[in-house]
Amino acid sequence: MKRYYFILLVLTLLSCSKTDEFELPSTINPTSGEVAVQDFMWKAMNFWYFWQEEVPDLADDRFQNTTEGREAYTAFLASEENPADFFRNRLQFNEDRFSFFNADYRELTNSLAGISRSNGVQFGLVRLANGQNLFGYVRYILPNSDGATKAIERGDLFTGVDGQPLTDANFRDLLFGDNNTYTLDMAEFIDGEVTPNDKEVTLTKQEALAENPVFISKIFEINGESIGYLMYNKFTNEYDDDLYNAFEAFGTSGVDNLIVDLRYNPGGSVNTTRLLASMIYGTNTSDLFLRKRYNDKIQAQRSTSQLEVYFADRVGSRTINSLELPKLYVLTSGSSASASELLINSLEPYMDIIQIGDVTRGKNEFSTTLVDDRDNSYLYTPSRVDKINPNNQWAIQPLLGRNENADGFSDFTSGLVPDIQQREDLSNLGTLGDQNEPLLARAIQEIIGVAGKRNFTVKVPIKIMGSSQMMDPLHNKMTDDTHYNLE
Repeated sequence: MKRYYFILLVLTLLSCSKTDEFELPSTINPTSGEVAVQDFMWKAMNFWYFWQEEVPDLADDRFQNTTEGREAYTAFLASEENPADFFRNRLQFNEDRFSFFNADYRELTNSLAGISRSNGVQFGLVRLANGQNLFGYVRYILPNSDGATKAIERGDLFTGVDGQPLTDANFRDLLFGDNNTYTLDMAEFIDGEVTPNDKEVTLTKQEALAENPVFISKIFEINGESIGYLMYNKFTNEYDDDLYNAFEAFGTSGVDNLIVDLRYNPGGSVNTTRLLASMIYGTNTSDLFLRKRYNDKIQAQRSTSQLEVYFADRVGSRTINSLELPKLYVLTSGSSASASELLINSLEPYMDIIQIGDVTRGKNEFSTTLVDDRDNSYLYTPSRVDKINPNNQWAIQPLLGRNENADGFSDFTSGLVPDIQQREDLSNLGTLGDQNEPLLARAIQEIIGVAGKRNFTVKVPIKIMGSSQMMDPLHNKMTDDTHYNLE
């Protein structure tokens, strides 16, 4: 099937079975301990960063291991007192959209595990026609959250927070700031316009709110077709067993058609993406799932077996009973990114992929979490947290490379274009998991072959410019966790 791709980003950890096989270059040490964080950042980026050769200050010969060289290196590290500024201004390539950092690796890794500080209201942000102000629309509510106890639901609109209209200049502070509680100023459609009303909803953020990404798993029996539907909202490896259980139910029920809804999925674990692909397509561990492309320094040290990742036949100790489907229906939006795009791209050589919805985000690089564990090549590994330098809790999540599919394709920076383009309709969002919800209904119509029965005209198409996930470390990222998840 011919497909036009436009690129994405993906987060992934590394497929190294033994990290001590890496030969780290000899590195110069600073003359002061006050720049320990910057020293860690420079050395980790000098070795791992995909664009290391494009950043002159990361060159292997940038500093000489002499008295003068060490002094110059220390002065360079001290040129930015704040490590965050040092990372952004001195190390990050100007075309890099997605590398990031956190002052506490535990906060970052918790977020990657689907644990966050949230009130549970998942929303999208859209620009009003005047181009200055924004409004939000509710996508879904997380179970067991504060939002689940309030009078707010999918499709509700809001134009302000605490009496302040949302703008480009203030929405981050109002919605993602340190405020534990805020009040949404609600709105509604009147004559096609987003119009504030007198309703308010007060919400409180909860610490360590966990989101199970297996949000909806259902089976429809329609016109003799057994159709499985999975709304999957993050590739979070802590919930691989829940994903496995959903597919066991699909298999037991004899599902012969599958719709995977990734419209709100910003990415996540590469290894979980591999497991999901295996549950859908097959468990032949000789079939190539992806091939990694690092910087020249890493690529030269990796064998073919360390660069290639294959389909899986197990989730932990449990055997995968794959559906072995020839065709897959995938629902996407502009919020589908990274590992979501990886799933589509890596299955493309093996299956007929019918993509329905909007163009995806376009993120084709993967990253990993690096910490100050120098004996482990800076790789964050859960079993080695006691080896991390106790005086440096910073973590960085730089882009390490790109993942190619079995056909060698990885060039989709502008996003993956759907076969059937249909944006969500603000005037008719529908109920998630209901067979009449517009995007799901369009996929069902494609499966059962009943054309002309329903009008799918979108009256108020959503052009997303942000979402409740945009400050999440998983947002638009693909985390390569295969170096400790591969069997």
